[in-house]
Amino acid sequence: MSEIKENCEEAELFSPNPNVRGMVDLDRDAFTKTIQVPVLRVRKEILNKVMKSLKHKVLRRPHLKRIIDDPKDDNNKDIILDPILVTSEESFDDRDRELFKQLDLSPQVSQVDLQITYENFKTDEILEAVLPKGQDVTSSFSRVGHIAHMNLRDHQLPYKNLIGHVILDKNPGLTSVVNKTNIIDSTYRNFQMEVLAGEENMMTKVKENGVTYEFDFSKVYWNSRLATEHDRITGFLKKGDVVFDVFAGVGPFAIPAAKRSCIVYANDLNPESYKWLVHNCKLNKVGNRVQAFNTDGREFIRTVVKEELSKCIKSSSPEKTSLHIVMNLPALALEFLDAFRCLLPEQPQMEIALPTVHCYGFSKDDNPEKEVKERAEEMLGATLESCAIHLVRKVAPNKEMMCISFQLPAVVLFGSDRNNDDEPSSKRPRTEEDSGVDSKTQV
Repeated sequence: MSEIKENCEEAELFSPNPNVRGMVDLDRDAFTKTIQVPVLRVRKEILNKVMKSLKHKVLRRPHLKRIIDDPKDDNNKDIILDPILVTSEESFDDRDRELFKQLDLSPQVSQVDLQITYENFKTDEILEAVLPKGQDVTSSFSRVGHIAHMNLRDHQLPYKNLIGHVILDKNPGLTSVVNKTNIIDSTYRNFQMEVLAGEENMMTKVKENGVTYEFDFSKVYWNSRLATEHDRITGFLKKGDVVFDVFAGVGPFAIPAAKRSCIVYANDLNPESYKWLVHNCKLNKVGNRVQAFNTDGREFIRTVVKEELSKCIKSSSPEKTSLHIVMNLPALALEFLDAFRCLLPEQPQMEIALPTVHCYGFSKDDNPEKEVKERAEEMLGATLESCAIHLVRKVAPNKEMMCISFQLPAVVLFGSDRNNDDEPSSKRPRTEEDSGVDSKTQV
């Protein structure tokens, strides 16, 4: 209970002036306020020892000096203490008193006026003071090099520029703050962005899992929250494995795979993603192990994947080489699984290494694992006897990003010719003509 009380007192004490409520154009001077704080006067020669002992009671605020001059005596300094933790000399514990005795210090706590400015407030404190009471405050963002990428909600949009400037002020190294709009490019599924604060330069450099990526953030899709997932899939790979990346983006799966000495075939429909994929392969010195393609994902499967799979299956040793197909386009990737039906001619008699597919999808179902598996089986036209389903991340309160990994069944890969014209339209995957969308960029 005392901890809750302390938190409430701190929130009240260090809240900006109430007149900033509803501010839409950032006025930094309006946040200035004066509060009373306790100080402990100490001699200069013992200052460091006292500071070390009282570090748990010193006032800690962003960019705030914790030691000030004593206006009455140049030989002394005043240590600013936390007004929630220290109200008088009685606030010191036995350990503190023992130190004071050793240093021949008679502790005297006095109150002084302290001016708190915009620089001394935290991001959340500023935004909570500005936005209407009771509304969600967002200060989180994805960092993409020098760019902060935010997803503001509708009620925050009137304050978007103020929020952008606060984020820029409070996070050294950022030079741009952008917000994802609701407008989606119909061809490549890129979210359009607006600059809220800072530069409009969207050329950026990102380091992830030891790999450097460069790209124009306004023209490709990049999600820093997928770094762990990129690393997880890479962990399945070993030297000599063959990897097909159907929706490769700028290379967050393809390049780490190549750095593990895998043979990689990487594709993306977006010309900008393809350009930066090629660039990043050279940048990371793996260009000789990655063949890049700029085509539709379904076409990539039916041509490049078909041809290379056929070669690999005939020539590889199942014990030594694994084949992996990565399909990271969660909005649509499951609908591309039908492209593997009857992809190869008659099944060879020898033991073969069937490829492992890692396919991503979004689910809003109460049982996302079951729903994703059923969708995958529907598109494959076969039952998956064994598969692994992994929760990648929660995208929204009722929306999960899932990854289903399975060995492509031989009955699918070497099945009899299909006749899509005989399938009900609801069972057929959407095509560019049907839905206006095609294989898109997703990283």
